[in-house]
Amino acid sequence: MIKAVALLSGGKDSVFATYIAQQQPFEIISTLTAIPASGESMMLHVPNARLARVVSSAMGLPNHTVEVDAGEDETSLIARCAKQLGADAVITGALASDYQSQKINMECEPLGLRVFSPLWHKNQESILREIVRAGFEVIVVSVSAEGLDDSWLGRKIDEQAIDRLKKISERYGIQIAGEGGEYETFVLDGPEFEKRLEIVSCRRSWRRDSGILQIDALRLLKKDTI
Repeated sequence: MIKAVALLSGGKDSVFATYIAQQQPFEIISTLTAIPASGESMMLHVPNARLARVVSSAMGLPNHTVEVDAGEDETSLIARCAKQLGADAVITGALASDYQSQKINMECEPLGLRVFSPLWHKNQESILREIVRAGFEVIVVSVSAEGLDDSWLGRKIDEQAIDRLKKISERYGIQIAGEGGEYETFVLDGPEFEKRLEIVSCRRSWRRDSGILQIDALRLLKKDTI
């Protein structure tokens, strides 16, 4: 087994990539969450990222969270942390961004770290449908694109939502999986989760043409809890 650290934001892509890696010859020794101090990042999923540790706990995996200081190279920090945690590989949920792929590979390669991105350049609609059919419970926690209004905040990603996203993508040119930041997600449950998550409290905020569902509190529940 290859010891690996999985980059985890709590969103659908990183969680699904971790799930796929668990079916491969990878031993996930920890998840790794990097939180930019500025609240913005070209590399990292930001909304509700501080709750990724709770998602990791629900998955039965330890989590290591680091804060990226202003001016610090976040991918360099990620690679160094993965190495320090004893990993031989890094799992990412990158879909299509050449910038993300080049950056993480550039930082990991000199440290002898293999990068595994199982979703890389796959059909985005197919990925969404695979996530739903695998049994993941995913909700939208931020939107920032034409065609996506406040009704999407908190909406579950199911087959009907994917059909609607496909139409919006065709009309407005957004990436159906939100790879361009059009929307972000949060995962509440999945097939490898030891426990499921329930939102206890949250807040909606909307400004002009974008909004965020800020999750304030979560509850971990046994999977057989109704």
